[in-house]
Amino acid sequence: MKNFSQRVAVITGAASGFGREFARTGAQLGMRLVLADVQKEALAETAAELEAQGAEVITQICDVRKGEQVEALGRTAMTSFGAVHLVFNNAGVGAGGLVWESTQADWEWVLGVNLWGVIHGVRVFTPLMLASARQDPAYEGHIVNTASMAGLLNPPTMGVYNVSKHAVVSLTESLYHDLSLVEAPIGASVLCPYFVQTGISQSHHLPSVSRCHRQCSKKQSPPARSARQRWRNARSMRFAISSFISILIQPHWVMCSAAWKISSWAAIRVIPMRPRLTYAKSCRRA
Repeated sequence: MKNFSQRVAVITGAASGFGREFARTGAQLGMRLVLADVQKEALAETAAELEAQGAEVITQICDVRKGEQVEALGRTAMTSFGAVHLVFNNAGVGAGGLVWESTQADWEWVLGVNLWGVIHGVRVFTPLMLASARQDPAYEGHIVNTASMAGLLNPPTMGVYNVSKHAVVSLTESLYHDLSLVEAPIGASVLCPYFVQTGISQSHHLPSVSRCHRQCSKKQSPPARSARQRWRNARSMRFAISSFISILIQPHWVMCSAAWKISSWAAIRVIPMRPRLTYAKSCRRA
């Protein structure tokens, strides 16, 4: 995907973290934005910031666990702009703790947002993008799914989260191959950032998370961050997004580390572990 101006981007989890940074980048590139999140006030703040910069933005409250709400988001995008070119399935929540202490509610909550949110995004938007491509011979599209380094590795006390992110990596690789089979002008990539303060650690404040996870999150919550720490975190997210834009523009491996200091380690340790079939060529078509 080389052209971004006036193209339509749909971003879930757009009120904070990578979603918000991606929205900012999209606005700078001249994209028209459809922003979705469950956090009403934060979403409105993000939209106001981008509109003040001249971006064309519409917002919608959307719980990605619920297929009907993602379907409604798709209808909103098509009704408002007539096409979708870039989908960023980014909404996510975090959880921690010993895997056998995770409750059914924990599993349903994390898999509901992290995995089913991506499943619904792929299920709803891929047909819409294929339909747009049939109507426009010059169409370029891309689907981006946010996973994590936890989708490539298995850190301890993160079992539920690890499972959800491994599934997102697998889903995205399968999507890429399926789009290749039908020769669609649509690319598929997965973003696998390292540890970055995006706000996901605060997702325990949302419903459906067990006391164990709230306690673990409370113990692991850092003290109030200094201005310099906040700047570093923002820089890390901007680095990840700018690196990821290069994936859309140029051939690139389907992996990006948000922590630049460990990028070399990640490339050496992770890429050879992926199947040869997956990395036989760049995960990019458009």
